[in-house]
Amino acid sequence: MTAYAIAHLRQVDFGPAIIEYLRRIDATLEPFGGRFVVHGATVEVLEGQWPGDIVVIAFADLATARAWYASPAYQAILGLRTDHSRGEVILVPGCDADHKGADLLAAA
Repeated sequence: MTAYAIAHLRQVDFGPAIIEYLRRIDATLEPFGGRFVVHGATVEVLEGQWPGDIVVIAFADLATARAWYASPAYQAILGLRTDHSRGEVILVPGCDADHKGADLLAAA
């Protein structure tokens, strides 16, 4: 099942370190089949508040997403982002194509 790495970036110091991070991240994703679904998009807020931007990267499954994040290649550039931005990063599994909202009731 597809899994996603999602970053909610509240503040980014768009300087040399972030530029280097952006130049190198694609090479870290390639061996894991990761691909950007949303990248740096400013969201259209319909309810509440959402300061910042969002990044969504898709992977084949949660294990692959974890392996990418833990990989030596990604860990080597991680500080370029974390030292120059503020935000949260999560990994989350997606839903099956036939998932319905009421499916959550069966698990309750």
